[in-house]
Amino acid sequence: MTDEAPPDPTNTDVGVGPHPGPWPDDPRLDPELLAAGDRRNVVDRYRYWRMDAIVADLDARRAAIRPARLQVAIQNWQHDFNIGSIVRTANAFNVELVHVVGNRRWNRRGAMVTDRYLHVVHEPDEQSLADYCEREQLAMIGVDNLPGSVPLESIGLPQACCLVFGSEGPGLTDEMVSRCQKLVAISQYGSTRSLNAGAAAAIAMYQWSLSHAAAARLEQ
Repeated sequence: MTDEAPPDPTNTDVGVGPHPGPWPDDPRLDPELLAAGDRRNVVDRYRYWRMDAIVADLDARRAAIRPARLQVAIQNWQHDFNIGSIVRTANAFNVELVHVVGNRRWNRRGAMVTDRYLHVVHEPDEQSLADYCEREQLAMIGVDNLPGSVPLESIGLPQACCLVFGSEGPGLTDEMVSRCQKLVAISQYGSTRSLNAGAAAAIAMYQWSLSHAAAARLEQ
């Protein structure tokens, strides 16, 4: 008996093949994808859709749950590989905007092209992000296990907020911490001192979603 090979994410069996005719009369659909098949990593709702149509629909779905708003900021001082992972998670939770703070160039590998469906902007420094959040009335919530942080599960995250994450290793800078209204940490029960930034971001976004996005959709 031989071990089975792990799934190959590039396998052409992933996704769907060419759409059978006659094709639907829907302007959101991409004729090239209808003809060749759609092998992208998208949910079934968006099969065969044009990329700009997907982005527009995601924007509309976010608008429907306002005043609940979630944005994410990531400090980028070390070309951190976790940034791509955080961007991918931000897409999964349909985050309104991702701010890359510091270096403009960031490691996109872990994003798995999900950044094409997101609004990603560059902020040169901590003050630039703080000024933006003040204009948009978004509470800056730092996520790091620093002195003075409170357990994430013990508080309610603001309905309109920007979750701020530091680089892997050094975490949030002192300048960024000073601009955050609150600092939260994820409780841990093992021996390691900290979660990696990508995992922490996923937990924090999920926590916000449980409190606000899910509740808002139930009210619709």
